[in-house]
Amino acid sequence: MKQLKWMLFLSFISNCLAVNAQTPVDSIKFFTDDKLIDMTLTTDIKKLQSEKKLEVYQPASVTCRFPDSSVINEDIRVYARGHFRRDLCTIPPLMLNFHNPTSPMLNPLGKLKLVIGCGSTSEDEQLILKEYLAYKIYNQLTEKSFRARLLRVNYRDSKNKMKPFSQYAFMIEDDVDMAARNGCVKKDIKVMSTETTDRATMTMVAVYEYFISNTDWSILNHNLKVIYDKNNEKALPFAVAYDFDHSGFVNASYAVPSEIIGTETVTERVYRGFPRTMEELESVFDVFRKQRESINSLIMNFTMLKEKSRKELVEYLDEFYKIINDKKKAKSVFIDNARSN
Repeated sequence: MKQLKWMLFLSFISNCLAVNAQTPVDSIKFFTDDKLIDMTLTTDIKKLQSEKKLEVYQPASVTCRFPDSSVINEDIRVYARGHFRRDLCTIPPLMLNFHNPTSPMLNPLGKLKLVIGCGSTSEDEQLILKEYLAYKIYNQLTEKSFRARLLRVNYRDSKNKMKPFSQYAFMIEDDVDMAARNGCVKKDIKVMSTETTDRATMTMVAVYEYFISNTDWSILNHNLKVIYDKNNEKALPFAVAYDFDHSGFVNASYAVPSEIIGTETVTERVYRGFPRTMEELESVFDVFRKQRESINSLIMNFTMLKEKSRKELVEYLDEFYKIINDKKKAKSVFIDNARSN
C-alpha cells in the first residue's frame, strides 16, 4: 500500500514537472504544421450573437490538444467579427485574443481570426474545408500569403443555452507574423489604389483572385492587407489577399455576385486587376503552371473533403489553365477586359 502511494506521488510530481517544463507555442511553427489540432472553445455563445458593437471582448476558455499529445488549457478573450455573417450564422466568425496574463503558453499567437462554418451542418463544414484549401493553394504560389491551421473545434456554451457541437474550423496567421517572415512590417497606412503597391505582387493577387473566382476584395481595407519592406522605405508595399468564402471555388450558398460586377453566379470568373503586359502576365502564369500538379495533388489528397467535391474543384481550376494556355483568351481576359479605373 505504501509503495502504491509512493508511485502515485512520483507520478503526480512527474506530471507537474512536465507541465512546468512546457514552453510557449512557436507562432511560426504553429502554422507550418499541417496536423489537426483538437480545440474546445467555451464562452457565452448567445452573447456573441447578440452583441452588435464591434470588437467588444468577452471571456472564453480554450483547451488545445496538439498532435504530440500535449495539452494547453487557458483563459483568453474573444469577440465576434464582421456584420454580414453575425446576423446570418449560428456562430459568427471570431477573433481570438491570446495576449492575456491568463494565457502565457498561447500568448505568442497574438490575435488570430477563427474562421467558422456558418451553420452546424456537414455542408457548412465542407465549405470551411474548401476555404482552408484556398489558403493552402495560395501558400504554394507565394510566400506573401496568410498561412492557416486546421482545427476540430468543440463549441461549448458557458451558459448552457446551446447544445455543444463540433466542427472543422481554421485559424489565420497573425498579420504581424506574416509580415515578419517576409522581411516586412505592418503599418497603419491607407493605400488608395492597387497600382500604388508592388506591381508584381499585385499581379499575383489579381490573377489568384481570378483563379478562384473571387471578386469580393478591394485595396481599401477589404480582404487585402499591405505590408512594407522593413529594409527599404522607398519600396512600394506588397498586397496580400485573404477571406475567400465568397469565391466561386468555395461556392457558398450565402455568397451572391456583386451587382457592380454583373455576373449571375459567383462561379463566373471576372478579372478585377488592371492591365498588364503579356510578359508580366506570363511570369505569373508560369508560377501557376509549375504548381499545377502540386495544387491538384493537394486537393485530391485532402480526404476530409468529399471525393466528389475534390474532383469538381480540380475541374473548376482546369478551366483557368485552359484560359492562360490560350494566348488569345488570356489577352482578352487580362488585358482587353481588365479594369481601367
